[in-house]
Amino acid sequence: MRRHLLHPAARASSVLEVADALVALHSTDPASVFLSLRARAAELDPGAIERELYEERTVVRMLGMRRTLFVVPIHRRAIVQAACTDEIAARERTRLEGWLADTPGIEDASAWLVAAEEAALEAVRDAGEASTAELVRAVRPLATKLGVGTGRWKVEVSAGSRVLPLLAAQGRLVRSRPRGSWVSGQYRWALPGTWLGEEQELPPAEEARSSLIRCWLQAFGPGTELDLRWWTGLGARAVRTALSEIGAVEVALEGTTGLALRDDLDPVEKPEPSATLLPTLDPTTMGWKERNWYLGAHHELLFDRNGNAGPTVWWDGRVAGGWTQRPDGEIAYRLLEDVGAEAGAAVEAEAGRLAEWLGDVRLRPGFLPPFHRELGS
Repeated sequence: MRRHLLHPAARASSVLEVADALVALHSTDPASVFLSLRARAAELDPGAIERELYEERTVVRMLGMRRTLFVVPIHRRAIVQAACTDEIAARERTRLEGWLADTPGIEDASAWLVAAEEAALEAVRDAGEASTAELVRAVRPLATKLGVGTGRWKVEVSAGSRVLPLLAAQGRLVRSRPRGSWVSGQYRWALPGTWLGEEQELPPAEEARSSLIRCWLQAFGPGTELDLRWWTGLGARAVRTALSEIGAVEVALEGTTGLALRDDLDPVEKPEPSATLLPTLDPTTMGWKERNWYLGAHHELLFDRNGNAGPTVWWDGRVAGGWTQRPDGEIAYRLLEDVGAEAGAAVEAEAGRLAEWLGDVRLRPGFLPPFHRELGS
């Protein structure tokens, strides 16, 4: 609760402070970034968060661990790129070239893709910032229709919808401002040098993986090797090499073996109990693969089949229920265990604060487990 800035006595004062403490913030659902920040920096309203994201630019959105979109501190961008994203980009390029090879009129998929990428980068350079739709209109190859997927899942999309995210995965573009409000997930594109300033030199991949795993252990440790492999998306050999490089040590975790940093073994004083409401895909809820110690028997209700977390209610460092926003703006929640009257009052007060913070904004999560859909009806 302290390290993740969730306890009232450990609140942060900036977007960067929160992102740095948690390594990165999940950004698949754009509202999750703002709600994760609200839970840890209650004095920041959406306008203050937007200023730091899009004017001060202390953090940046990028594809990272597990091919997931994150908001990452600027100083950690090169580490994530070298540790995870470069390899993801190589796989995505191969997959895109396969779709292009099956597209009528394209004889050399590799050459076509190189030319389309250069034309897209030139268009972004001229515009400063541009949306996918604007670039598809401006760069003729990006309007090419591709068949993506197989069988009944196959859909027709513009080449731009795949080329531009690939350029971002390669570190050649960055996501800048959203096209709409802070709950919008459609971003404009910019060149890294224009948006972020001076380019960072990438460290070697092994060095970057060691740095990333050290960051995770500092924020989430102790944890298991399975936690690390799942969270990073790296293979067993890469994780074990990094653990050896940073000198991680084994510790006992209630019947299993965990891992911690050698300089992080001192006892931690337990803080007073407190309540918090965390959003879909919050980095704390999603921080570990082995979750029984803080989730208990609530996994099937609060997570979907792909392991994605819906909004959760926390009390005293554990998940105690779930919540959602109803169409009229009310924050509806349900506690799944008896946590006592004090906890119930604290959760009720927190739900009221969240509703006030959101005001007239209505959340549009990309997914909600059935429990949350029922709660919101």
